[in-house]
Amino acid sequence: NKINGLAFPAVNNAIVIFGLGYGVQSLSQVRWLNECQIYYWGDIDTHGYAILSQLRGYFPKTQSLLMDEDTLMSCKNAWGKEGKVHPSDRLANLTEAEHHIYTRLKQDHWRNNLRLEQELIPMSYLYDALRLHSFHL
Repeated sequence: NKINGLAFPAVNNAIVIFGLGYGVQSLSQVRWLNECQIYYWGDIDTHGYAILSQLRGYFPKTQSLLMDEDTLMSCKNAWGKEGKVHPSDRLANLTEAEHHIYTRLKQDHWRNNLRLEQELIPMSYLYDALRLHSFHL
């Protein structure tokens, strides 16, 4: 997301790549990324998890950031509605926890076509997540 990419805090020894969506395939040829720890922060919706799965297919060490159930539940006031839901029932490259959320989204467990856009997650959550992962701000 452009807003979050531009507002992302300065982190030592890190770069932020944003605005690609399903275009993450363009990164697949950047071989030096295989040597990096990659974090993906996308919307908590079916397409956000599909993009995460796609990216992890190129870079298996990729970890999701703020795409967990705790974040989703603590941001209920920012919930919106996803337009067209991703068609796949199973995404190959999600962790068990990520797949659990993806499945619940597909089943309308919390709300019909639930979506939490990343730019609506408070920046304080991002700072806490970065500290949790030992980033030096």
